[in-house]
Amino acid sequence: MFASLPSPSAGSLEIFSLRFNAYGLMIALGVVAAVWLFKKRLLERGLGHPDDASTIAMVAVPIGIVGARAYHVITDWERFQGRWFDVVKIWEGGLGIWGGITVGVISGVFVARKRGLAVASGLTCVAPGLALAQSIGRWGNWFNQELFGKPTTLPWALQISAEKVKSAGFEAGTTFHPTFLYESLGCLFICVALIKIERRWRPRDGRLFAMYVAGYTVLRFFVESLRVDTAKHFGGLRLNQWTSIGFFTLAVAYLTIDRVVELKPWLKKFPKKQ
Repeated sequence: MFASLPSPSAGSLEIFSLRFNAYGLMIALGVVAAVWLFKKRLLERGLGHPDDASTIAMVAVPIGIVGARAYHVITDWERFQGRWFDVVKIWEGGLGIWGGITVGVISGVFVARKRGLAVASGLTCVAPGLALAQSIGRWGNWFNQELFGKPTTLPWALQISAEKVKSAGFEAGTTFHPTFLYESLGCLFICVALIKIERRWRPRDGRLFAMYVAGYTVLRFFVESLRVDTAKHFGGLRLNQWTSIGFFTLAVAYLTIDRVVELKPWLKKFPKKQ
């Protein structure tokens, strides 16, 4: 179907004579979509006022962005030595999803509690929205021509500029795995799957968020295995792969423990063997 997937010639978009930084625009569109879905799901469940989602987002999103940037800077601080002002240049890329989700969710939980929302129910409502936001936001990496994967000649291989190819240490004309696309499609699949799972099996509040974490960590582990950008390695794995393993373990542990707690009253009905 494709000879290869081209990259944009510029990292900005012009809409009605207005110029937007494409990376920031994709992040913003992802946030808007996530808030819309979060609000829709809150209303469907009758859990709160429509303004609750917007209020939570007004706090969680900016704090989450700060957390995402902090994670990136802390894990790649060598890149900023001697040019610390670049720390604030978020529009050039460099947001660590682990820092963003962790700090953003924690801050969102505090706001939700103050507004009288059940935390587990809120996390269930927001889970698909987070995956949707990531699916849209990843296209910012396409505009920035960053975080691509290993060289490949597959029909959907990604073309990047000669300058980017050279700086990555490859020969001119090399094409790469479009890891941004893999993650974007994967996150979209997770979003749809979570909604389908909820409608069919009605898992207890909190579980859907754990499923989101487990699903995304598996996806991210795979994507990280393809990427060629500089990263810290331990035991043959990239730092973000170890982080994925850690969060996956926590998510599965929660699902397992919660399942045992749910089954405990039911198991008590069976007489003990003498």
